[in-house]
Amino acid sequence: MAATRQRTPKDIDLIERARQMIPVLKARAAQAESQQKVPDETIADMQEAGFFRVLQPKRFGGYEADLRTFAEIQMALAEGCMSTAWIYGVIGVHPWQLARYPLQAQEDVWGEDQSTLMSSTYMPVAKVTEVEGGYRISGRWGFSSGSEHCRWCLLGGIIPADENGEGAEHGTFLVPSSDYRIERNWDVLGLRGTGSHDIVVEDAFVPAHRVQRTNNSSLEATPGREVNTNPLYGIPFAQVFTRAVSTSCLGALQGAISEFRETAARHIGKHGAKTAEDPLAQETVADAALTLDMLRLVLERNYEQLQQIAAGNAFPDVETRLLYRYQSAYVTNTCAEKVSGILRCMAASGLYESNPVARIFRDLHQARGHISNNVAAFARTYGAVQLGLPNPDPYV
Repeated sequence: MAATRQRTPKDIDLIERARQMIPVLKARAAQAESQQKVPDETIADMQEAGFFRVLQPKRFGGYEADLRTFAEIQMALAEGCMSTAWIYGVIGVHPWQLARYPLQAQEDVWGEDQSTLMSSTYMPVAKVTEVEGGYRISGRWGFSSGSEHCRWCLLGGIIPADENGEGAEHGTFLVPSSDYRIERNWDVLGLRGTGSHDIVVEDAFVPAHRVQRTNNSSLEATPGREVNTNPLYGIPFAQVFTRAVSTSCLGALQGAISEFRETAARHIGKHGAKTAEDPLAQETVADAALTLDMLRLVLERNYEQLQQIAAGNAFPDVETRLLYRYQSAYVTNTCAEKVSGILRCMAASGLYESNPVARIFRDLHQARGHISNNVAAFARTYGAVQLGLPNPDPYV
């Protein structure tokens, strides 16, 4: 059994700051949705609160906090606005990834301003040409959440096999905003405030120290760990990033439950029936709360075990990695189903666009579309290994 977690005073302060922001985020949620961008004021508030420094190395002003602190902040933000929590999860996890890059890359980003933010889009669409000192890349990437708030972007591509026999594999290319442009095209059903626009690069040079073999956690592939020695940075990439795009769903589900409880307590339908006395409403909210509690417990357990394994300078086995990835995707699918049930219990009055639960419904169903939240695919890969077949997932 995992040891009981002991929060530090800094953990407690950060989580409380996030909870204090919930009413403000609720008030700004409609603005974020209509403008397809989390308000600049919200980013400034999050910067002041120190949220983007949670996983950042201490040598660059960060806290190197527990992954569960990061998750609790994200869940709290999602109670107010899931778009805000989504970009926090994505942008906030990038300092963790950059900490694994060569020190020179970290200096490039944080040397003059430790509050500099990075966006990303990992789809491996880059046209990559190896040249002296690095690579030249071109391409168009979709879904770069929060990109308008950032000055760097992490872009996916396939690193060619090298002369030493290192095979071709997925890579992440770190590119400054001067080398790309943002195409504003994020016109979607949900998570509109994330501003997940396209990134376009036309023949940019990326020096070798700004390129990382994404899923390789060896010391050779993650030389930043030689200076940032916290075991936090030894956890496999997929185990950290996949939770960054599913954990906001847990906070959104809590937000929907809270909103429904307040509404049901006072709502009387056109035929005189009280929502709070409806047996279906009672069962639905109880089931949602129970499900949320179980999903949070799994998150807590998984992070505890991942951090313990990393502290022992070890690597989780394939079955564990596949299970945890499946459980991460399962969160999004399940939360969407539970909020769908809550919205049904709000009847016709719940379908107005201004209803917070309707917005959460849209956001959750949008989140299900992320490749890391494809629950059926990850169920099959985990199931295949359970049945004695080889692991079919190269990105785990």
